[in-house]
Amino acid sequence: MKISTKGRYAVRVMLDLAINNTGEYIKVKDIAARQEISEKYLEQIISVLNKAGYVRSVRGAQGGYKIARDPKEYTIGMILRLTEGSLNPVSCLDDDVNECERCDTCETLAVWKDLAKAINNVVDGVTIADLVERHQERVAGSYSI
Repeated sequence: MKISTKGRYAVRVMLDLAINNTGEYIKVKDIAARQEISEKYLEQIISVLNKAGYVRSVRGAQGGYKIARDPKEYTIGMILRLTEGSLNPVSCLDDDVNECERCDTCETLAVWKDLAKAINNVVDGVTIADLVERHQERVAGSYSI
């Protein structure tokens, strides 16, 4: 499984909004500059986040975006599923009931289930708040004497 730039950038945008949250709305051009993402591509990504209610937006000269809820409420898995769709390593795990005609005799199914569980445990176990904390520790560490 490979996470696309859309998924990776969506996580970075949410992290950027959390780190730079002063209560004010943040302009797309500022996020794009900090994250080195084209404004056009960023607008597509932030539109998905906005429609899902992950960010709030205001139009106009003083407009921009801000994170809608507490960063603790957003897992990396939530953001990736929004932008990437299923994170399952094989399509037969995508439905609640496995419709594959071989599922009863498939020797590899348990491996794919274990892999899906491991992926979900990782991405659902890390929040944007966790990444903010990692960022702050890294920045604080770079100023040590």
